[in-house]
Amino acid sequence: MLDIQNLRVSFGDVEVLKGVDLAVHKGDVVTFIGPSGTGKTTILKCINYLVEPDEGQMQLSNLAVDFKTINKKEILQLRRNTAMVFQQFNLFKNKTVVENVMDAQIAVQKKPKKVAYEKSMDLLNKVGLAEKANEYPSRLSGGQQQRVSIARALAVEPEVILFDEPTSSLDPELVAEVLKVIEKVAKTGVTILLVTHEMDFARKVSNKIVFMEKGNIVEEGTPEQIFENAQNERTKQFLKNYYAEAVEAVGVR
Repeated sequence: MLDIQNLRVSFGDVEVLKGVDLAVHKGDVVTFIGPSGTGKTTILKCINYLVEPDEGQMQLSNLAVDFKTINKKEILQLRRNTAMVFQQFNLFKNKTVVENVMDAQIAVQKKPKKVAYEKSMDLLNKVGLAEKANEYPSRLSGGQQQRVSIARALAVEPEVILFDEPTSSLDPELVAEVLKVIEKVAKTGVTILLVTHEMDFARKVSNKIVFMEKGNIVEEGTPEQIFENAQNERTKQFLKNYYAEAVEAVGVR
């Protein structure tokens, strides 16, 4: 369904991705974990072509691209078949909630406004925000804005939804409401690639975990394999440090 080979990205002299290979099947929920700055978000942005890879090949369903020769038509096809949910919501401040969800349906998919409105309201109902349809984003909490972002992503019916640390900018008390919605989305069978530091959630919602460090995939496997029986010492150390810090944070509170 999604196959990536030899994905390489450099920013100046810094090599961010060092020849990454990844295979994702339809309906997979793949979560990337690892230290900050290891290239997790960059992979998502390459799939959506928000970052231009230096090298590599990718196949998304029937679309095969070589990033050295990719053209505008192929870029548009990639973006039409993927949707990204960002850390910072990226909602249009001058549009209402329902208009934000309608926007890509009208501008990109050329749907009639009535059809786009009805679909948007249905999705807002599913994320628990139908009553906020005519509000502006500034009137919503961070958690509510992120739920609007998820509805907007679902509205274009993408083959893959890319979640880039969707709870990282939220207050702790708002995290749970967003994770609950993502879990509901995962159960619909849509393919998801997720970057998160919420380890317990990653373990619960994913069928595949990918641990990255320094631009490489170090280890990948089922949640049970990674969290209970990791083979790579660096994976083991990362998880040990993470849970030690989590326990310490609870103790401080």
